[in-house]
Parts: sequence; C-alpha cells; structure tokens
Amino acid sequence: MHNLEKDRNALLSPHLFDAPLTDHGHQQVENLRERLVSSGLLKRVELVVTSPLTMQTAVGVFGNEDKLQNIACSPSIVALEVARDCNIESEEDNLWRPDVRESKEEIFARGLEFMKWLWKRPEKEVAVVSHGMVLRHMLYVFANDCDDSVRHELCKRFTNCEIRTVVIVDKGLV
Repeated sequence: MHNLEKDRNALLSPHLFDAPLTDHGHQQVENLRERLVSSGLLKRVELVVTSPLTMQTAVGVFGNEDKLQNIACSPSIVALEVARDCNIESEEDNLWRPDVRESKEEIFARGLEFMKWLWKRPEKEVAVVSHGMVLRHMLYVFANDCDDSVRHELCKRFTNCEIRTVVIVDKGLV
C-alpha cells in the first residue's frame, strides 16, 4: 500500500520522524479503512509491515480496533528500516549522501533483503505500508519471471493511497 498525503513542509523538518498527515490524509486513512473492512481484507491481514515514516498511515488503517467493525483485534504492526525511503538505523545514514542519490541497484538490494525477511515470516497475509519507489523495487524482485504485461502492471508507478494485492509463490513448490 502506498503512503498517504502528508504535510510536505513537515517533511523538511529534521525533528519529525513521521510527518503528520494532512486533513486530506486523515480522510484517505478513513476511506481506506472503510474499503478494507467492506472488502473483508482487513480481517485477513495477520501482520502489517511499515516504514517508520508511514506509521500514522499504517496505524490509522490497520490499528484502532475500537473503530473497526467486526474485527476481533487488529494485526501486529512492525516498523522496519528496510522499508524506509532512506535507512537511518544509525547516526551515519549510509543511504543518504548529499551529492549522490541511492542507486536503483541499492534500492533493489534493500528490496531483496526485505523480501527475504518477509519470506521467512510465518504470517500468510501481510500488508506492507511504505513509499511508492520502495514498493516498486520490492516488486521488481519477483517481476523478472513474469509475463511482460504482468510485470508492467506489478511494477508501474504507485498512485497515492493505492493498494495492490500480490500472491507470492515459491516456484520450487509448484
């Protein structure tokens, strides 16, 4: 799921970890939660993996079980650095350099690292809430073996507040 609208000025503040959602962003969260409840998808999600910079979106959509209709409890939500636009696990941000952007290969490697972590998880229904570019590169990991038309749909640019459902199958088991 691609992240929702945020306050762009807040994104420039070095003091804010997760920029606050705008009023429109809060409305997008509410609309998305209602769509997931009515489709039944919210009941199936066992784990939510989010970038630390998209926590408000993840918690707003998948948390708050008191606001969710017919949901026994909300899924666990885990924030991972590997799902972030840039990695800030340490004071030394090894992904951000003032003169060079993170290369596609570096983003791809991070996506591969995330997918390997995800593959080892016991949960079968996982929601990933992150940034469009990170999601696209994560999906590239699996797109190479797909038909061109499937690869195009899977890896095209995410729109704001977009959800894509992907089934990942171990080819060794087929």
